[in-house]
Amino acid sequence: MYPEDDFIQLSALQHYAYCPRQCALIHMEMAWAENQATAEGRLLHERADSGKVEVRGDLKIVAGLLLRSTVLGVSGKADVVEFHREGSVWRSFPVEYKRGRSKSSDVDRVQLCAQAMCLEEMLGRDVRDGALFYGQSRRREQVFFSGELRENTARVARSAHDLLSQKRLPAPANDARCPGCSLLEQCRPKDAAGRSAFRYLESLRAGP
Repeated sequence: MYPEDDFIQLSALQHYAYCPRQCALIHMEMAWAENQATAEGRLLHERADSGKVEVRGDLKIVAGLLLRSTVLGVSGKADVVEFHREGSVWRSFPVEYKRGRSKSSDVDRVQLCAQAMCLEEMLGRDVRDGALFYGQSRRREQVFFSGELRENTARVARSAHDLLSQKRLPAPANDARCPGCSLLEQCRPKDAAGRSAFRYLESLRAGP
C-alpha cells in the first residue's frame, strides 16, 4: 500500500515499460517535447477526455474518469470507461486511446491493466477485460487481464516508484526505440553520460 503523497501518475507505468529513461525525463525532470506523434495523440485524447457521460440503453460511457489505487500507488484518468449492464450488475470495461498501431510488447497493455486494477480497487468488482483503440487502424484491440499481465503491471509500478524515488536519471537505451521518441533531443541517447537537469538544479540550490 502506498500513501497518497507517494502516488505517481498512472501514465508513468506506460512510460517506464517503454523506456525507464523516458519515464524519468517526463515524471522526474518534467521534460516534454511536441512532435507530430504527440500532437496527434494529444488531440485523440482530448476527444476522449471530455468528461461526458453518455447512456445508451444497457451501456453507460464515462469519459475522463478519475482513477486511483493505493496498491499500485498511482492516480490518473481513464480515457473512457464503459459500464455494461449485465442483469443487475454494471461491468466495467476501460478503453485507452492510442494514436499509433498495436504493439507486440505489453507497453500499452500494462497501462490499461493498471486502469482495470484501479477500477477493481475503487468499485470492489472484478474487471476481466478492456480495449486499446489505435488511431492508425481505427480498430479496438481487446485485452484480457490475465494473471501474468497483472503481475507484470504490479512489477512495473514498483519499478517506476523505485526509479522516481531515487531521483537518478538512467542511462540512455540508444536502440531502435529512440528515433521515434519525442524526447530524443533532451535524452541525447548517443551521449552515454547524458545530463540530469534535476541534479543540475539541485547543485544550484545547494550553492558553492
